[in-house]
Amino acid sequence: MAAATIRMRLFMKLLPLVLAGASLAGAGAQETWTFDRLDRIGGHPTTVLGEPRVIDTPVGKAIEFDGVADALLVDVHPLAGAETFTWEAIFRPDGGQPEQRWFHLQESGSENRLLFEIRVIDGQWCLDSYGHSGDAQKALMDRTRLHRLGVWYHVASVYDGREFRNYVNGIQEGAADIRFAPQGPGRTSIGVRINRINYFKGAIHLARFTRRALTPAEFLTRFIQ
Repeated sequence: MAAATIRMRLFMKLLPLVLAGASLAGAGAQETWTFDRLDRIGGHPTTVLGEPRVIDTPVGKAIEFDGVADALLVDVHPLAGAETFTWEAIFRPDGGQPEQRWFHLQESGSENRLLFEIRVIDGQWCLDSYGHSGDAQKALMDRTRLHRLGVWYHVASVYDGREFRNYVNGIQEGAADIRFAPQGPGRTSIGVRINRINYFKGAIHLARFTRRALTPAEFLTRFIQ
């Protein structure tokens, strides 16, 4: 009886941690953020830096950033706890500085992070998808895969537990074998790196976070070739 009581007390002490972990790992198999207002993104309150603005575009509402001082900060990491993931965005790069960190997911208290970046090269751009988790880190960037500025694109970063891949309009551009541990809770910066450098010039229409590795056929389809 005493042993059973001790086991029950131990179970009750551990239960909140177990439930918290399950909630973090399983909460929201898919989350979509629409960029149609400044005060909230994906239902989360924002901190607004500079003067980003909501605009009408051929793809719908979007938020435009000036590449100098505009950004949004969100106190949540939408892929925290994800063992596998697909991170998609629909955006329009408009030029600006050569290096731009335009979407940054940061784990609190560590260097662990996920980023969408671009490089502007000779009036065009290329995608840089970056992941860092513990000792594992990788940037997927091909400077020969250049795209026109001022056009709307779908981009995706996919991690299936073994391989990290990125895509532009459904076409794979990079891949690497790597092991990323799930990241913990944190925060997000949009339009700038989390430490407020490398501002983005362009607009963002939508982002979607899925806690599994999607195939290109499962991506947001409007821009897929």
